[in-house]
Amino acid sequence: MNEDDIHTSSNGIRHLYVHFPFCARICPYCAFYKTRGNAADLARFCEALLREAGRVAKKFPLTLETIFFGGGTPTVLSTAQLKNLLEQFHEIFDLGGVREWSIEANPGSVSAKKAAALHQGGINRISLGVQSWDNKFLRLLGREHDATQAEESFRIFRGVGFSNISVDLMFALPGQTEMQWRNSLQKTMVLRPEHISTYCLTYEQDTQFLARFERGEFAIDDENEARFLELAMTTLEQAGYEHYEISNYARPGYRSEHNRAYWRGADYIGIGPSAFSTRGLERWQNVADHNGYAQRLFANESPVGSIERLTPAMKRTEHIALGLRTREGIAAGTVDQNQAEKLISNGLLSHYANRFALTRAGKLLADSVAENLL
Repeated sequence: MNEDDIHTSSNGIRHLYVHFPFCARICPYCAFYKTRGNAADLARFCEALLREAGRVAKKFPLTLETIFFGGGTPTVLSTAQLKNLLEQFHEIFDLGGVREWSIEANPGSVSAKKAAALHQGGINRISLGVQSWDNKFLRLLGREHDATQAEESFRIFRGVGFSNISVDLMFALPGQTEMQWRNSLQKTMVLRPEHISTYCLTYEQDTQFLARFERGEFAIDDENEARFLELAMTTLEQAGYEHYEISNYARPGYRSEHNRAYWRGADYIGIGPSAFSTRGLERWQNVADHNGYAQRLFANESPVGSIERLTPAMKRTEHIALGLRTREGIAAGTVDQNQAEKLISNGLLSHYANRFALTRAGKLLADSVAENLL
């Protein structure tokens, strides 16, 4: 697959995603491309990533406003490696317009020295993968940290100057009670992060958790999931957080601008193994193999593994499915009015300023509402 097949126009792309595929430990529920790498793998990856960054900077008109380092676990890299990557990004890209630069951090791979290097290098937002404050559930999820380490890492980031920290939590875990979920929310609020993401556990293909689900060890309880979501909405909104997307809550002024770009259907470039990019009606993905990714770049070849030509109908479907998850909802003219009226009469959809948005009840059935509008 050749990246020359990808159309290039003069419209600037404002959002960049960078995928770091390495983890110290493979979590049994995670379906993202990830692997355990040795020191040589990490060093090779860093060099390949910078080569791709250079290719992208030359090929596409970038007017970057947001950058997101995700994974995998970006913070599994050493302090020196992260510092060098950040310095090189400043050389390769024009970062003068970047307002938000996020990095996902695992509490088990955080030190004061590493946190300070991230802050000094231009990162201004931390997404901390706490997932739970209960060590029993952290062990179930295969996390390498415990609750004490999670709190320590949060305080480390605060201590070096980060004023925008997001905490990731998971709910509907096997055996989790409403009280345990409430305690997790309350523990998080004590730390006063600017942003909280709450994700319902899902059983994804090619994960250990799906295998356990199929063996009957785990079960899905839709009513329980709805109660957990309702509890999160009530608890966090009462604490002053705005519920601006189904899984995301923010204090005023601290919404995730990078993720909002995805939900609005904005163009973005992704670099790193398995990373997706979308530009207009074209979507492409890099090869999902860190060795193959590096080999291609060292041979001065494109790391793109596949290109998909989207249709307007496909883009419309994505727009409705993603837009409905947000507080702003979608333009009324994008969906069938009769179907929308039925959902309004059922109390699942609201109509305001020529837009449709989910009601509180609709948020509990978001996927079903979207399916009815497609």
